[in-house]
Amino acid sequence: MVNRMVQQQLLDRLYSALADSTRRDILVRLGEGPATIGELAEPHQMSLTGMKKHVQVLEDAGLVSTEKVGRSRQCRLGTERLDDAMAWITYYQRLWERRLDGLDAYFTLQKGTDE
Repeated sequence: MVNRMVQQQLLDRLYSALADSTRRDILVRLGEGPATIGELAEPHQMSLTGMKKHVQVLEDAGLVSTEKVGRSRQCRLGTERLDDAMAWITYYQRLWERRLDGLDAYFTLQKGTDE
């Protein structure tokens, strides 16, 4: 029960982080390689403080890791939480596929009895 609650909290943080288009853009950019907060902020015409807040949300969700390098903060893509999200999506995808397969079988059976 506790493990499931923890997993739900992690997924809540993950999907909340992904709900914002700026944060999704950050992940796309970091998919190309590491970047500083300043480099991430520039295309969005955003302050460093504003970008740092977005990066912190992504870091809290486990999607990004940061490291202080000199006077700047280097950001890198982290994927461990995406694995959690994919596992959750796959579970429900299989669940719905089984239900739809059962519904299809039911209608096929009904069609056969109507003839």
